[in-house]
Parts: sequence; structure tokens; C-alpha cells
Amino acid sequence: MQTHLLSTRTISPLSNGCAATASASSSPSVAARLRRLPSGLQSVTGRGKFSLAAITLDDYLPMRSTEVKNRTSTGDITSLRLITAVKTPYLPDGRFDLEAYDSLINMQIEGGAEGVIVGGTTGEGHLMSWDEHIMLIGHTVNCFGTRIKVIGNTGSNSTREAVHATEQGFAVGMHAALHINPYYGKTSIEGMVSHFVAVLPMGPTIIYNVPSRTAQDIPPEVIMAISGYPNMAGVKECVGHERVKHYTDKGIAIWSGNDDECHDSRWKYGATGVISVASNLVPGLMHSLMYEGENATLNEKLLPLMKWLFCQPNPTALNTALAQLGVARPVFRLPYVPLPLEKRTEFVSIVEAIGREKFVGQKEARILDDDDFVLISRY
Repeated sequence: MQTHLLSTRTISPLSNGCAATASASSSPSVAARLRRLPSGLQSVTGRGKFSLAAITLDDYLPMRSTEVKNRTSTGDITSLRLITAVKTPYLPDGRFDLEAYDSLINMQIEGGAEGVIVGGTTGEGHLMSWDEHIMLIGHTVNCFGTRIKVIGNTGSNSTREAVHATEQGFAVGMHAALHINPYYGKTSIEGMVSHFVAVLPMGPTIIYNVPSRTAQDIPPEVIMAISGYPNMAGVKECVGHERVKHYTDKGIAIWSGNDDECHDSRWKYGATGVISVASNLVPGLMHSLMYEGENATLNEKLLPLMKWLFCQPNPTALNTALAQLGVARPVFRLPYVPLPLEKRTEFVSIVEAIGREKFVGQKEARILDDDDFVLISRY
């Protein structure tokens, strides 16, 4: 019979959602399982400090945790109207600034965001190692998973990497995955379908179509081919209103991937909501835009900010803005660099026009000098 070796030190949950090691003697259920094993399997001496017990697959490995039983349903994801593609702040040495990150997530929750994309393009997942990436997903789940849906960007242009990262993401508790089509190298229509089919069985999944970054559109025939999978939650669509309507007419949940189009996509073309960059800065206003019916006045008021955020490739402007608001340190992982002084000055004017109180953070919006920024190439 196939067996696995298990240390008699086990993990027990603490009240704050973190985990600590404890001896197996404090866990009667584990001890009882060990006693039930055949005598030849009850004790195997290991080389380390702790004795080892051989556990049969049939007796121990099938998971019975409430977390697995209560895993998020696809319907829980399709009900989300405002999802923030959240920024990842850094310390001066380039490591994650988790204090600033946690503060930003709290501001999103208080502002009405219902979900966050962790390690997406905006969060610079492409500048992270996979260890950093999965750690940040797990950290977000542990600290905020009962208050906001955590959607991990575990996509890749390598199907093998996408599968492995998605397995890890769901293992640390993320509620859903975001998956891009294979970029740069690209693939055929059949290849795209096969790529998505490989990851869909693992849990609720949002497909992300952004041809301006991938250099390849995900055509409707691909989405229709995978739309029947139970874990297919919907699409983050950046192609435009006509594509949004094509899907919503067929009952497929769509989130606008363009802040400047999300109002009309939501109220005129049937989109579920938006996966937003602007909500990093004004989550309350973006919540109003998605929940309070058509509001052309508010939309027009926000358009200058939305246009400014994409004056250079995202997340260049967002990183600059959060530094100017004092919400994140002015630290950039290269190849991103801050916007030029002219644009930094323009941002302060935009904040004044909308109202400082509508933005995240408490500090005055400042025009930072070039010397205030730290650019990191090794971290």
C-alpha cells in the first residue's frame, strides 16, 4: 500500500488567522489516527529531531477541513461589482511593504471594493518571483479573506507554470484565479482552449483578455468553448462595448477592464462590473459608479483621472499617484519609473478638482521631486 511520511508536529490555527506549530499530542484526532494504523506503520524513526509516522493515503490524506468544504462558489465571484487590481507597495530595498499593502487593502474594503486582484499587471506580478507571488496571495487571504474576495493572478504563458501556480494559489486559500491567454509566444485557438481547460478544474476562474499586452485577442469562440465549465466565472474584457454586449447577451459575466468605459459597460451593455485601477485611489466613487445607476456627471468627473492613469503604461501613473498621496513609498521596481514632473503636477490638480477627501490616505497630495524616488533593479 502506498504510504506517506508525516511529522508528528502538526499545524494548528490561531485566533488571528495565522498558523503555529504544535505537537501532535495536543491534537487528539491526529493521535487517534496514528493509533488506528497497523502496528507495523505506527512508528518509523527519522533522522531529525522528531519521530515520523507513516500514514496511509486512505487513512489520512483525504482532506476534511471546513475550508475545502466551504470553498468559494463561482456564483460568489460573479456577484462582485467592484474588484480592485491592487497595487503592491515596496520598501526602499525592494521588498514588499506589507504595512502599506495592508493599509491599502483596508482602504479598499472601507471604500466598498468587494474583491482584489493580487499580483496582477497593476500589482506587478510579472516583477515577482513565484514564491513572492504566492506568499502575497496567502498573506492577503490570511489577513482579509473573510472581508473581501481574493483573486490571485496565477496566469502564465506557460501552461505548466499556470497549473502549478494555480494549485498553489488555491492551496493558500485564494477564492478565484485570474488567467491570461499565453502571451508573446502565443498559440492557436485550440491551444488557447486547451490552456484554459488545464486550469479550470481547480476553482472559480476569470479569463483576462487584453490584446494590447498579449498581442493576441481571445476570440469569442474560445470563451464559448469553455463557458460551460462550472468554474468559469466570466471574463475581464478590454476590447470594448460591442464585445461586452456579445457576451452579456449570452449570459456570460463580464467585468470591464477599462476604467474609462466601465460606466457605460455596466449600465448600457450589461457588464457585471469593473476590475479597476482607479479604485486604488477612489474606491468609494468607483463603488458608486457601479452600484447607484447611471451617473453621467460622476463618470465625467472621474474621466480626467482615468485618462491620466493610462497616460503611460499601467501601473506607472498609479505608482506615482500613491506616492504623491503618501499611501506608498516612492519606490519603483524597474523597469517602471515615475511620471515626469509635468504629469505629477497635473495629478495634484486632478485631486483638487475631485476633492482630496475622496481619495485614499490622509496626507496632502504633493508634487514630488525627481530625487524623492527610489528605483530598484536588484531585490
